[in-house]
Amino acid sequence: MSVWNSYIQGFHDYMKLEKGSGRHTIVAYLSDIRKLAWFCEKEGGIHISPLQVGSKDILDFLFELNQMGIGERSQARLLSSFRSFFKFLLIEDVISRDPMELIQGPQLPTTYPEVLSVSEVEAFFGAIDLSEDHGHRNRAIFETMYACGLRVSEVINLKLAGYFPDIGFIRVIGKNNKERIIPIGGVALKQINFYLEGERLHVVPKPGFDNHVFLNRRGAALTRNMIFMLTKKYASLAGIDKNISPHTFRHSFATHLVEGGADLKAVQDMLGHESITTTEIYTHIDVNYLKETMQQFHPLFSSGEGKLDKEN
Repeated sequence: MSVWNSYIQGFHDYMKLEKGSGRHTIVAYLSDIRKLAWFCEKEGGIHISPLQVGSKDILDFLFELNQMGIGERSQARLLSSFRSFFKFLLIEDVISRDPMELIQGPQLPTTYPEVLSVSEVEAFFGAIDLSEDHGHRNRAIFETMYACGLRVSEVINLKLAGYFPDIGFIRVIGKNNKERIIPIGGVALKQINFYLEGERLHVVPKPGFDNHVFLNRRGAALTRNMIFMLTKKYASLAGIDKNISPHTFRHSFATHLVEGGADLKAVQDMLGHESITTTEIYTHIDVNYLKETMQQFHPLFSSGEGKLDKEN
């Protein structure tokens, strides 16, 4: 695979230094490209370099994946990696034509994230016993995630230096070390202040964690797994049957803003999405919500005989 190595290394540097991609993304993409490289060099001693790859080679590879029982979602991810790789080669003028140009990926069914209703969010918060150990901290964490649409990594790494209660904003570092400023409402501010002025004063931060807003009982940062476990605990206590995770609060934040008429570009900025097409999924969730409401309450919307037909 030596003929591929220099191009793969160049692609690695491009993703890291120019695109600012995260470590996990880079590892996944390079793994996918190495699979293609292995395929192109395995058949009968014929060595196909990245410069020689054509659409037929990609299609042959897809056919082999199908024969191996590789699922459509995995194939779609591989094709996404290939597109990025050959786009890089085009940018570098290494190739003059993109072999991915005519390749279409599998048509995946559209899936929408699980979202809590406003009443379910309120029930979740109400299930947090403020008299228990770390009750105020836990309430503040979930209030902040929902109020600002934070990823779990962003809330557990929220810094005191990025907390501005006087002006109602927080500063977080998101994916690829990108900073964003997000407004935070009075309810969440109140819960954070309860925690900072109470429980937080009794925790001695370990070296390096003095600036963290949320600490565990040993004075270090909380883990993603702990927030996940707390999510499951309070969802169960609240009687929420949906399969939710900490990320559900981010989805709910965005969905409730869109349902309320918020500008999609503003929602995009608060979520930190690079492309507004990623944010547009919440407009579809809103449409589904409206359809479900019609199905539930409108007498002529149900399939078959409607309520009015039964009454006549």
